[in-house]
Amino acid sequence: MTDWRAVGVGFVVLLVAGAIGLSVPLVGQIGAGLLGGFAAGYLAGGGLGRGAWHGLLAGSITGVVLTGLLALVGSAVGLGAGPVGAFLGGAGVLVVGLFVTLLFALDSALAGALGAALKG
Repeated sequence: MTDWRAVGVGFVVLLVAGAIGLSVPLVGQIGAGLLGGFAAGYLAGGGLGRGAWHGLLAGSITGVVLTGLLALVGSAVGLGAGPVGAFLGGAGVLVVGLFVTLLFALDSALAGALGAALKG
């Protein structure tokens, strides 16, 4: 059974750490994924698989939410160049966002497994 409280805490930790980590572009985002996944896995407990699952969910949901928001911003900025610009702006951000979602999900799952193992 999924502990949505643990996933929610991991999501918030990912957002806060990611916002702080913007000053160090790649390391900051990877670190945010590790911190958020660890928090979700630690709170969920119950073994490596359960921790990895909760970390994966926290990282994936964060990546999807950020991708959606940034794709909307990209479309709005591209709208100045017309409908094709809006489409290309949103689509470009969406492709990059899918990579970021995968990055958040993988390192969050690993950190979630570690968090659950340390708890228990």
